[in-house]
Amino acid sequence: MIQTDANASSLNDQLFSKPDYIARCLAYGTGAITIATALFLDHWPESFVIALAFFLVFPHFIEIIDKRLSWTRKTAMVSLSHIDALVAGVMIGMVGAPIEFAAPVFLMLNTSLILIGSRGGWITANSIFLLSVVLVKMLSGISDAPDTPIEIIFSCVTGTVLFFSALASYASYQSSQIQKMEDKLRNEVDRYQELSEQVSRYVSPQIRDSILSGKKEAILQTQRKKLVVFFSDIVGFSSLSDQMDADPLTDLLNGYLTEMTAIAMKYGGTIDKYIGDGIMIFYGDPVSKGIKRDALAAVAMAIEMRRHMLKLRRKWAELGLSTPLQIRMGINTGYCTVGNFGTESRMDYTIVGREVNLASRLESNADAGEILISRETYELIKDKIICRERGTINAKGFRDPIPVFQVKDYRRDLGSNPTFMNHETEGFSLYMESDRIKETERMKVAEALEKAAAKLKRPAQAAKPMPRKPAAPAMKKPQTKSPV
Repeated sequence: MIQTDANASSLNDQLFSKPDYIARCLAYGTGAITIATALFLDHWPESFVIALAFFLVFPHFIEIIDKRLSWTRKTAMVSLSHIDALVAGVMIGMVGAPIEFAAPVFLMLNTSLILIGSRGGWITANSIFLLSVVLVKMLSGISDAPDTPIEIIFSCVTGTVLFFSALASYASYQSSQIQKMEDKLRNEVDRYQELSEQVSRYVSPQIRDSILSGKKEAILQTQRKKLVVFFSDIVGFSSLSDQMDADPLTDLLNGYLTEMTAIAMKYGGTIDKYIGDGIMIFYGDPVSKGIKRDALAAVAMAIEMRRHMLKLRRKWAELGLSTPLQIRMGINTGYCTVGNFGTESRMDYTIVGREVNLASRLESNADAGEILISRETYELIKDKIICRERGTINAKGFRDPIPVFQVKDYRRDLGSNPTFMNHETEGFSLYMESDRIKETERMKVAEALEKAAAKLKRPAQAAKPMPRKPAAPAMKKPQTKSPV
């Protein structure tokens, strides 16, 4: 069955490889059958034998000429259709242009012209057809065509039906081929899209989108831009890696990087690279909202990462991790060189420069849970973020001491009505972002806090020492005299 289908498909490919040739053979074959029928019935003179031979040979002759001429496919089809129009017009004019012949021929000719799709070709070919019919009829001196026997009409109509049947078969074949091509193309597109998505995971989404949109090219090119650079890592992760097995350590690290990446994407950061448990992110390229807003986004990201680390610590504690991991972060703002570095065959979109090094030094000098920023960054975000001067640090590669600032929190969260609260001690943990609690859940949260407060107060009251009642005086035992 499979072999039969394959043979049928091969036969179809051969039959429909030259649709214009097949259509011309059918059209001229219809003419040849009609002429032969008329000759057999002695309706047309014997001189029409020449026309019969011409109709049988002409399509194949045209095909040979077509192969030898170096013209475009459309030019060939339009030019040959003009020759067909001339031949058809001459033939119809020679027999007196009876409507039963002229109508089918005119219909076949116009169908072919419409399929070619040339408006100018359609006009000129029809003009040639009509003009040749009129001129030949005038030159032949035939005023009215004699009555045509039914057999000749039948042969002409039969040939016309075959022509349109073949045309319908070709259209059906073309439709099936187009459907196969669409399916194949769709599969190829899906496959390349899947591959593209897999490859794009190795680069930041901003870089991927810039390349796909044509805004950036994969060429060795760099530029100087003012950027906000962020570094972070997990304090004590190296020692933890010596204590844990590879699989759980990998799961922990991948989970941490996944959640921190989601926060970075939320604030529009361009993730440069992962360095073990460290993350390098920058703001200002390929998309920038202005250096002030970029700096604020970087610091907001760092604050949310620090808060989210509290959630991760509780999650890891439930899984048996006793070490309370924390992260430290450093942020600097300044001019960096950004672009593609490497070779033509392998390049990396990254940033380099003195300001990048300073951001890394700030991170390495930060304490656990601390966010250190440079003065340049502080000046950009001080109206929104409360920071504390932390003095200066001596950074490797920098001659002068570097003034640094410690990020505390949003100004709104350190006022009289903070939206963020956090407190941890043995047996107790509170993490609350009140601005993110849904209105429908606020009463439930308040009730839970009241119940917790009531439970905390009851043991405290029970622990107070109860007043002691005075002890009853001891009763003296009656003394008995021993017998003398």
